[in-house]
Amino acid sequence: MNIALPALVVFALLLPGFIARSRIKRAERSSLDYSPFGQIVTEAVLWAGGLHLLWLALAALFFGRHVQPTLLLGLMVSDAAAQARSISNLASELSWIAAYFGSLFAFAYGAPALIRAAIIRWRLDRAGAPLSPLLRFHAAPWYYLLTGADFPPGEEPDCIVVSAIVNISGRPWIYMGILDDFFLDPEGRLDRMVLEKVMRRPLDADKQPSTQADEELARFYVVDGDYFVLRYAETVTLNVEYIKLRPAA
Repeated sequence: MNIALPALVVFALLLPGFIARSRIKRAERSSLDYSPFGQIVTEAVLWAGGLHLLWLALAALFFGRHVQPTLLLGLMVSDAAAQARSISNLASELSWIAAYFGSLFAFAYGAPALIRAAIIRWRLDRAGAPLSPLLRFHAAPWYYLLTGADFPPGEEPDCIVVSAIVNISGRPWIYMGILDDFFLDPEGRLDRMVLEKVMRRPLDADKQPSTQADEELARFYVVDGDYFVLRYAETVTLNVEYIKLRPAA
């Protein structure tokens, strides 16, 4: 009895589901996936089942090829003789089996990435969208906060202004700039932000707030340079403001 053969068959059948699941997810953690094991397996099995149903339907429609359950069951049983007969019968179909799994693996790798791009392109995952509970990338909170992805199409912010309090030699300073890019560490935590048009001022300058925009800006010191890298670990608080420019009247 070859006990490794049923395990290999199950692995081959479920592998497309695990590939598709990993490719469609937008997760900010890149080191390890700490999702509950039951959730991972359930999602992978559902993906695998859907992909196999699609591929079997296409094989029957275009090539007239149909699955033979008796041969598949013969590979899964503990009877060595039945396994041997199934392997012998499948030997003549080896090219078809290789084409089936090869094309399915390629589809499972490429199609979910296209689906994810379409979700992002048309903002189907934004908060309030009809399909948001199903399509939202729940493992990517920084993506939604720092890209404005929750805005409806056509209402996206023209720029995102970040204000952060940073302690320098025991004195708190406010840094403000336009967000150009952001980076995460392997654990999914915000690592650093790249800002443009950066200004700073001491926090104690806020003790007498100004009502005039010119006076407000006059309290800031312009930071020279094209890009300013702000490490999130050095910030005390972070404020995010979405700016939508309006055409001049």
